[in-house]
Amino acid sequence: MAERTAVALYARISRDPNGDMLGVTRQLQDCRAEAERRGWTVAEEYVDDDTSAYSGKSRPAYERMLRDITDGLIDGVIVYRMDRLHRRPLELEHFADTCKAAGLTDVVSLQGEFDMGKSDGLFVARLMASVAAHESHVKSERIKRKFLQTAETGAPYMGGGHRPFGYRDDRMTPHEVEAAAFRDAAARVLAGETLYSVAGCMEAQEVTGTKGSKMTPSALRSLLLSPRNYGMRVHQGQIIGEGTWTPLISAEDGERLRLLLTDPKRRTNRAARRYLLSGMLICGKCGATMKSHPRNGVRRYGCGIQSTKHNPCKGTYIVAEPVEALIAEAVLVRLDSPELVGALTSTVDEDKVHAVGDEIASDQRRMDDLAAMFADGDISREEWKVARDRIEARMEANRKALARMTRRDAIEDYIGQGASLRDQWDSLNLSKQVPIIKAVIESVTIMPSRASGMQRFDPSRVQPVWRL
Repeated sequence: MAERTAVALYARISRDPNGDMLGVTRQLQDCRAEAERRGWTVAEEYVDDDTSAYSGKSRPAYERMLRDITDGLIDGVIVYRMDRLHRRPLELEHFADTCKAAGLTDVVSLQGEFDMGKSDGLFVARLMASVAAHESHVKSERIKRKFLQTAETGAPYMGGGHRPFGYRDDRMTPHEVEAAAFRDAAARVLAGETLYSVAGCMEAQEVTGTKGSKMTPSALRSLLLSPRNYGMRVHQGQIIGEGTWTPLISAEDGERLRLLLTDPKRRTNRAARRYLLSGMLICGKCGATMKSHPRNGVRRYGCGIQSTKHNPCKGTYIVAEPVEALIAEAVLVRLDSPELVGALTSTVDEDKVHAVGDEIASDQRRMDDLAAMFADGDISREEWKVARDRIEARMEANRKALARMTRRDAIEDYIGQGASLRDQWDSLNLSKQVPIIKAVIESVTIMPSRASGMQRFDPSRVQPVWRL
């Protein structure tokens, strides 16, 4: 028996959900005993815990061992079984080439030893790698079938990992604190509040993910888009039916969140608001949407269009603070009007909401198909543009219709409560104030000033267009 003074021990186990490393510890104990029996000196132990050899994913310890073999630091390898080293024939060939180049011939398992420098040893190793690959494939197919069968019953996924947010360890029973936080977040986003604002409030309340991670806007978006939270069972990214657990929100609200958060026109890099009426003010002279135009530290709105032959508008401007205060007060008064109370307390046609949402989703798929047809040369640029414009116009109309049907979320708690809301108004941030304004007002036309220069605020210039 040849003497070896720098032997590598390699241990691996595919799954170790508890992280206690008991499996690899047993392998190492047996490998140490084999090294001692042979009188070999162990140079280093290489361990990949909870790591599959069949998946093709990186195995850090195994790759480090290969580098050490290449550098001549290892003169033998002991492993519990050969399938701990490889479950794919391709990896075995790479390992054999590495050993051959380094002059390493002794690879020992507790099932026998393999001389990687001889054809017989390599032949047996190849046979064992092929058998291991086949076993892994059969096992993988069996596990996939089991997971699908479980999913089809509506039972929750129990394959390990952290529990889902909002549920206890059984993945069925809502976690009271997290479930309440989720419902509140869903309601606020549906009411028009930004993900940044809601996530910030959750962070201030010390609400974190189940791993203790910070509730960022992107993390919150992922939670709100998860069908699991409105009772749907998902398998490999597809909804396949209803789950058997208690949903955190209704399926209707879940669908509305999906339509809202996946809208291609939704801005994802929204900066913090400073203007209550951004995008709502219309120039009464030229019809342009007025934008923020601060001057000398004073917040203002302006249309900013210069006078031309075809558009004689020289720009309409108005100071932000008084017009915002006027519109806010008008909305608070409007909330107590009998006409608005009657209109907003009427039942929303949920079937129509779903139908409009489906039309938007279908048109988005048509846009994707259209882009693919143009890329493949099936249609000309002109044909693509004509079709695109028609689809975009229809999508925009449906988005506005959907907004009109569902916008009441922002104010349903305040219907007939304008007076009490007035006491809270200044304490609300803009992310909460804006949806309330937009739920009641379609737009506000700002008429040109009757006199040039800085004038006292004239309320008659402000003409709101009410939604109802």
